[in-house]
Parts: sequence; structure tokens; C-alpha cells
Amino acid sequence: MSETNEAEAQAAPDRENTLIMELKDNGRVVIQLRPDLAPQHVERIKTLTRQGLYDNTPFHRVIEGFMAQGGDPTGTGMGGFRDRGFADLRAEFSPPSRARFLRGTCGMARAQDPNSANSQFFIMFAPTPSLDGQYTIWGQVTAGMEFVDRIKRGVGGSGQVPAPADRLIRMRVLADT
Repeated sequence: MSETNEAEAQAAPDRENTLIMELKDNGRVVIQLRPDLAPQHVERIKTLTRQGLYDNTPFHRVIEGFMAQGGDPTGTGMGGFRDRGFADLRAEFSPPSRARFLRGTCGMARAQDPNSANSQFFIMFAPTPSLDGQYTIWGQVTAGMEFVDRIKRGVGGSGQVPAPADRLIRMRVLADT
């Protein structure tokens, strides 16, 4: 392989582990999946994406300076896809020495039980060390963070977004496009 081809191969995205998220205003967000950190969660995200289950779901909880949360088909923060046969996932926490919650990090939302992640996820607006090692990291935004920054913010301490919430219009695995 020539030096040029090697450089191109290194720069080319891993199409099977890259998500394209479409947001309002023609916003295109590129997320590099991290199967090296969370193989079960990455597989779940890709399966739900390929079935179109994330399409048109709201960002129901958005807290300025913290994160935007979506992936709940009910828009209440209580839903998931258990009724479609997707059981909750066991935690795949990464030690802070391996991965941290920084701006653009994608994590899996869960209830108090660490093994309760299902479909809900969040994208960080800013570093939040208190989440390190406590939530599963499954991806990192590599382009389009400016569109994540434009997601409608919620109100109060809970960050619940009043209707109408902004929606994840469409999500695809790059290999499928």
C-alpha cells in the first residue's frame, strides 16, 4: 500500500461504527461509536437505529451546560423499547483512565439501577467528571456539535422540555447509507 493509500485508510471512518443523526435545520451530527468500551450498548444503538426506532423521538430532557437526553419513544423519560423485546442492558462502565464524559461524549441513560439502560441516551454539552465511571459511554460526536447545541432547552432542575420538544428526525448507521 502506498503512503497516500495508508493515510486515506487511516482517515476513512469506520462506516459500521459511525452514526449519522439528523436534527432540525438540516443539522447533521456524526457520532463515532465505541464498541471497544461498550460492545453491548453499541450493538443495541445500531439495532434500534436500523429498525428506525429512534426516528422522530423527542429530546425530552435538556439541561443547559450539562446534556441533551433523548431516545425515549414516550417522551416522558420513563420509556424504552422493553415492549418490543429489548431487555435492559448490564452496565459497561469505563474507568476514568480509559474514557471520560467530555463535551460531545454520548452516554446511556439509566435509572438508579446501574443495569437499567434500555434505549435512552444523552450527549454532553460540557465535561462532567461526576459521571465518569458511573454511566456507560458508547460514542463521541466528531462533527455537528453546533447542531446539538441548538436543541431546545428544558425548564427547572429536571430539564423537562415543554412541548413541542425538538426531535431526532432520523438516525442511520453510515454503512447503511
